[in-house]
Amino acid sequence: MSRRWFVRRRVGFGVRPVTWQGWAITAVALGLMVVALLVVRRPLGAPSVLVIAAVYVAVGYATGGRSRPGASPAPPESSGLPARGTPDAPTPVAPATLARVAREATSRAGDLAGRDAAIEVVGLTKCFGERDAFRDVSFRVAVGEVFGFLGPNGAGKTTLVRTLSTLLAPTSGSATVAGLSLGEDHGEAIRQRIAVMTESPGLYGRLSVRENLEFFAGLYQMSDARVRIDRALESVNLAGRAGDPCASLSKGLRQRVGLARTLLNDPAIIFLDEPTSGLDPVATREVLELIGGLRERGVTIFLTTHRLDEAERLCDRVAILNTTLRIVGDTDELRRQLFERSLEVATATPLADPAALFTAIPGVGSWRASGDGRYVLETTEPRETAPRVARALVAAGADVESLAESRHSLEDVYLQLIDDDTGVSA
Repeated sequence: MSRRWFVRRRVGFGVRPVTWQGWAITAVALGLMVVALLVVRRPLGAPSVLVIAAVYVAVGYATGGRSRPGASPAPPESSGLPARGTPDAPTPVAPATLARVAREATSRAGDLAGRDAAIEVVGLTKCFGERDAFRDVSFRVAVGEVFGFLGPNGAGKTTLVRTLSTLLAPTSGSATVAGLSLGEDHGEAIRQRIAVMTESPGLYGRLSVRENLEFFAGLYQMSDARVRIDRALESVNLAGRAGDPCASLSKGLRQRVGLARTLLNDPAIIFLDEPTSGLDPVATREVLELIGGLRERGVTIFLTTHRLDEAERLCDRVAILNTTLRIVGDTDELRRQLFERSLEVATATPLADPAALFTAIPGVGSWRASGDGRYVLETTEPRETAPRVARALVAAGADVESLAESRHSLEDVYLQLIDDDTGVSA
């Protein structure tokens, strides 16, 4: 593919060319200076010529943007881009609808145990002085899994993401990310295989969508930047807005640009820190559909969020962190661990003798009234016990309004654990 001879990137008050272009400009400028001296024929003296030449060399070095030999550019905290160009990414699969993602989550969860680990954390701890950001955290994320990380403000979620993405060094413990152990020797290699998008994507408002992506791709010297950018824009449905300044976009569209940036290096793992924070329902749905599409491509998603409903719909498993890791599992498993299974019964009028009725039904362990004509029956086998309860109520002449198994939401699980922590700390 042909390359443009001059790639302009607006930085600060001027234009910054790539390395060879900066030196070419310097050579031309020095040549013009020599020609001018010959034409004017005014002797400036050797010191003056040396000073002028040194200034031009310095300008060429600065505009060329060459890094120190052997050094790699430090990526911005939210960029998630690699330190060097990586192989071409496969053609993205069209994003799945949220309903389809939700239907597939249950069947996928049972398959996760046999997969290789994308992330494996053992006893990881990060302290800032006397304060623990998180302590003795251990978990495993399978390849291709959407793993939700939940917790209150200050629980250590963002700090954990920074640590796993090599932006912070852990105080103790160990972790493996994308098949590489977390440590100084593997920091650059890990960053080549992952991408990070924070709550604020950190885009340049005066640059267009494409110019933003060109800037970040150029930082890491991607030889096929144009192809990657076009592919990323198509993946997030922003090809038609490529020329719009980012400052003119809504927050939802800016989040999609941030997602496009994370796709430039075709990452194996994407860390998404509060990707739907502050978005309206329509923008939230679009971002979640894009996340579902990434999962279909086999990308591992590590998602931190405060929105428990989206975590329940989207994530294969969730973990709840409050400095220490409180629990890990799929939502059904968490419900079984924290809550007893029960049936909820509603009748048009209160039962005359509910104790005699319910205690005589096989499978009902205990019961309690939750209001007028409302009862909760504890049972280990709701499906087997429900027909018996229905027959007993009909035989007793009760007008049954509803009979169903209690369904505790992920919010119930979350609040139960956080309330327990509050009670302990109090």
